[in-house]
Amino acid sequence: MNWNCEYFNPEIETLDRAGIKKLQLERLHNTLEHCMQSEFYRNRFAEAGIKPSDIKNLEDLRKIPFTTKQDLRDTYPFGLRSIPLEDCVRLHSSSGTTGNPTVILHSKRDLEQWANAVARCLWMVGCRPDDVFQNSSGYGMFTGGLGFQYGAELLGMLTVPAAAGNTLRQIKFFTDFGTTVLHAIPSYAARIYEVMCEQGIDPRRDTKLRTLVIGAEPHSEDTRRRIEEMLGVKAYNSFGMSEMCGPGVAFECKEQNGMHIWEDYYIVEIVNPDTLEPVPDGEVGELVLTTINREAMPLLRYRTRDLTRILPGECPCGRHHLRLDRMKGRSDDMIILKGVNIFPIQIEQVLMQFKELASDYLITLETRDNNDTMRVEVEMKNVNLDDYAALQALEKAIRSRLKDEILITPEIRLVPKNSLPKSEGKAVRVKDLRKQY
Repeated sequence: MNWNCEYFNPEIETLDRAGIKKLQLERLHNTLEHCMQSEFYRNRFAEAGIKPSDIKNLEDLRKIPFTTKQDLRDTYPFGLRSIPLEDCVRLHSSSGTTGNPTVILHSKRDLEQWANAVARCLWMVGCRPDDVFQNSSGYGMFTGGLGFQYGAELLGMLTVPAAAGNTLRQIKFFTDFGTTVLHAIPSYAARIYEVMCEQGIDPRRDTKLRTLVIGAEPHSEDTRRRIEEMLGVKAYNSFGMSEMCGPGVAFECKEQNGMHIWEDYYIVEIVNPDTLEPVPDGEVGELVLTTINREAMPLLRYRTRDLTRILPGECPCGRHHLRLDRMKGRSDDMIILKGVNIFPIQIEQVLMQFKELASDYLITLETRDNNDTMRVEVEMKNVNLDDYAALQALEKAIRSRLKDEILITPEIRLVPKNSLPKSEGKAVRVKDLRKQY
C-alpha cells in the first residue's frame, strides 16, 4: 500500500453522493432479504404488513419499524441472529446490570469487515505501519479493546494491548516502546497527564506521542483542546457502539470538523426522539442506524439514543460520506430538573471555559425539603484554595454562566485536585439521588 495515499480504501472513501446511495440501496436490498432468516424480523415485518420487496428506495426505509435495545433484551441471547449459531465466531455484550445484557453476534466476515473499518479510520488520521499503537481500552466483552486491536493490526502498526488502568505502566510503555498513537477515553487521557506531571514526565519531551483517539464519553470541544495541549497531540473524535460492532462506525479526519460515518456500512437517520419523525440536516436529534454490511446479526433502524446532527456541506478532505457532529449526550441521559431539560455536556462546556478548573467534575441531584437541587463539584488546578475571596468570585462566575446556559442556578463546590472519585472506565459525571415519588 502507498503510505502517501490519503485513503485506506480509495474506491469506497472517494465515492460521490450518487455512488454512495447506489451502493447503499444495493446493500439494503440484500440485507432485508437476509434479515428474513431471523424469526424476529420475519414477525416484525408481518406485524407491520410489509415485505422486503416493498422497500423500493432509501426513503422507503421509514416503512420499517424501529429496533430498540429492549428488543435485544427481550430476545436474549440469540433471537436476532440471521445465520446459524455454528457460523458465528464471536459475541460481545453489554454489562447487563439492569436486566438481560444486549448480545451482538459476529461471523468471521463480520470481524474482517469491522477490522477494515477501524483500519480505515486510523489511516484517515495519519496512522501508518511504522507507528506504535497503544490501546488503553478494556478487552473482553467491551468492544473498544479487540475492535481497535484488530484494526490497528490490519493497518500494520506494532500494537501494545495495554488494556485499562495501571497508569504508571501505561506511561512506562509510552517511554519504553516509543508509543506514537494512543486510544483512551477523554477522562482517562486527562488522568494520564496528571500522573505524568506527578512523575516529572513531559509528554512532549519524554514520549513520542503525536496522535490520540478519544471517544466513548460525550465531551466538549474545549475538553478536546485541553487534552491536546496537555499531551502535545492531535486528538481525534471516534464514535462506536457494540450494537453496530463497536469502534469504527464514525471517525474524524484530519480536518477535525465532524466524524465521517461509513455509509457503505450504515444508513443514517436523525429523528426527533419524541415524535420519531425525521429532522432536517443540521438539526439535533436521535441517531438511528441500519447496518447494511453485516452477516450474523444485522439491525434495521436501530435507535441508538445518541443525540447528534448531520453537519451540512462538504469536507475539504475529499470524502463525501456524511459527517456527524460530536455526540451531545443520550436521549435517555437527559436530566429533567424543575421542568428544564439539561444534558451533562452543556455543563462541561461551561466549566471548561475557566482556566482555573481541572477536567474532572461531578453533578449530584438531590431532594431537599421536597425541592430538587443540583450540585456541581469541580476540581481546581494548582491554585490557592485558601484565598476565600478569589474562590467566592470564581464560584459566582461559574454559577452565573451555568444559569445562562441551563436556566437553573446550581450549587457550586470547588474541590482540590484529585479529590473526586476516579474510574478506569467511563467517568461517572452524574449522581441522581433524588427521591422518587
